[in-house]
Amino acid sequence: MSAAMNGGIHDGNSGGTGGGMHGGATISERDLIHTRIWREEPEADNPFAAKAAYCRGFDVFGELVGQARWVEMLLLLLRDRPPAPQAVDTLEALAVALANPGPREASVHAAMCGAVGGSTAAAALIAALSVGAGRHGGARDVYDAMQMWQQCGPDVEAWAAYDFAAGSEPIEVWPRATRLPGFDPHGVSTPTVLRQLLATLVQCGAGANTAWLARHVDGIHARIGLPLALSGVAACVFTDLHLTPDEGEMLFLLLRLPGAAAHALEQKVSGFRRFPFYPVELEPAQQEKTQSATLGLTPTKTHGVPLGACPDGTGGAQPLTGPLGQTPALCRGFSTSVPEPA
Repeated sequence: MSAAMNGGIHDGNSGGTGGGMHGGATISERDLIHTRIWREEPEADNPFAAKAAYCRGFDVFGELVGQARWVEMLLLLLRDRPPAPQAVDTLEALAVALANPGPREASVHAAMCGAVGGSTAAAALIAALSVGAGRHGGARDVYDAMQMWQQCGPDVEAWAAYDFAAGSEPIEVWPRATRLPGFDPHGVSTPTVLRQLLATLVQCGAGANTAWLARHVDGIHARIGLPLALSGVAACVFTDLHLTPDEGEMLFLLLRLPGAAAHALEQKVSGFRRFPFYPVELEPAQQEKTQSATLGLTPTKTHGVPLGACPDGTGGAQPLTGPLGQTPALCRGFSTSVPEPA
C-alpha cells in the first residue's frame, strides 16, 4: 500500500462540495451535492475552482497524486477505507489482463467500426461499452456470475443446479440467459492464458474463492460441460474483493476500454481497406458466392497471415489468421478477405 494511504481514515466523508458562502449569498441546502465519496474546498476568489479535493477524506492532490497507484484510487472510490495490499495487487493484475480483449472481441470490434467510419472518439468508446455490456462474455455476464457466487459460493454442484434463466430484475432489459454465467458457450478447453491468470492471481493473494477456482478449474469444466471464460474469472475476483455485482459490472466495463481505444485509433489510421470484414455465416458456404453474384463483386480469397507476420514482409501491422486455421465467423477469427488481383 502506498505511503499516502498508510495514515488511516481522515475525517472527510461528509457530503457537500464545501464552501457555503460567496459574495454574501448563502447556498441553499437543495443546491448542495451530497456524497460520501468526494469533498472539495473552493478557492477564495472562485467557488467553482477547487483549492483542495478529498476522496474519502484523503487529500487527492496533496497526498495521493504521485503516491497512490491507480487501482488504489479505483478501490478507494468504491469503499470508505483504503484497500489492503493484496487487494491492490490482485486488481492490478486483473486490470492488465482485461485491458485489451483483442480485436476479435465484439466490443473492441465495435469501437473499430466506429473509428474507421469517422465517428468521434466518444462514439467509438460508447460503441465498445454498448456491445460489451451484455451476457455473452460482457459486463452483464460478470454481474450474473457474481450473483451466482453470492448465492452458491464455491460449490460446483450448486452451480450445476443454479437457475440461470431466472431474471434478476423485475423487468429485464437483457435477453434471457441461455447458459451458466461466466463460461464460454463456444469453448473447447480452458485457455492457457486463463490458467496463467488464475495462477498469478493466487500468487497475489486474490482470495479463497479464486484459489478454489484455480484448483478445480478442470473439474468444474467436466461437471458444467463448458470451459471457464474471462468474465467468470473477473466475477470470482470481484467477489473476493467484496464488490457488489453492480460494482463488478461497472469495473469490467471500465477496465476493458483501453484496448478498445487503442484498436479504434489504429483502425482510424489504417482505414476501411484494411478493416477485418468478417463473413456473416447465415447459411453454408454457398451464401458468400450468392452475395457476390448478386452484388456483381469479384470473387474473394481469404489471406490468412500468421500472428506477427506482415503480408508485405515489413513485420508491421497485419491481418491475422483465424483460430486453428478455421474461416472465422463474426468477431471470432483473425483474417481479412480482400479482392483477387485484377
